[in-house]
Amino acid sequence: MRLIVSIAAAGAALASLPAFADSAIPEGTTLDVTATGKVTRTPDIATIRAGVVTQAATAGAALSENATRMARVIQTLKAAGIAERDIATSNVGLSPQYRYQQNEAPVITGYQASNTVSVKFRDIGRSGAALDALVKAGANQIDGPSMSIENPESAFDEARADAVRIARARAELYARAAGLRVVRIVSINENGENGGNPPRPVPMMYARAAAAPAADTQVMPGETDLSISVVVRFLLQ
Repeated sequence: MRLIVSIAAAGAALASLPAFADSAIPEGTTLDVTATGKVTRTPDIATIRAGVVTQAATAGAALSENATRMARVIQTLKAAGIAERDIATSNVGLSPQYRYQQNEAPVITGYQASNTVSVKFRDIGRSGAALDALVKAGANQIDGPSMSIENPESAFDEARADAVRIARARAELYARAAGLRVVRIVSINENGENGGNPPRPVPMMYARAAAAPAADTQVMPGETDLSISVVVRFLLQ
């Protein structure tokens, strides 16, 4: 929390206010309070990156095998009820593989192709089973999940109201301690919004279909905090 308290005559107070402040503030004490409102919600979207990495002696063979396996992965996603709008290619790569020996130039031994899609699961409870199906279909690269809320605005509005309420309560406390009273709010400036803690990425996983676990992978949404910070300027007398 950042607090700035100043007592000044009307002319000096006007000179110190930002451009958005009221230009008709009477003589008094101005108090700036920074407050953060926070609400907690359960994420309803899980985004996971799934891909295929293949290796072959030639670039064409690596790409061809990769395309075949990725087609099975995408078909599996659609069969699991994932809409096309929730499947987006995030990376396609092809790179030579080298053998290094001392005092010799690197020798290309083959090529590695990769193709990764970003998948948005709108039913988090079913995403674990879908991941297991992806591995069986040929995906050997999985990264995520990243949890989010599809429509966070109502939650942010609740956090805004909470931030102003907290700021007002603190202003009342400081006013009483100073033997003054809160006359009104002069200005409100929103510092920004925070959509929760950044997702904690899990280590990238490489697997083979044969290594898929018998039980479904569990993906738990947990909870996330959404917060709004505001700076509220009060007039005290």
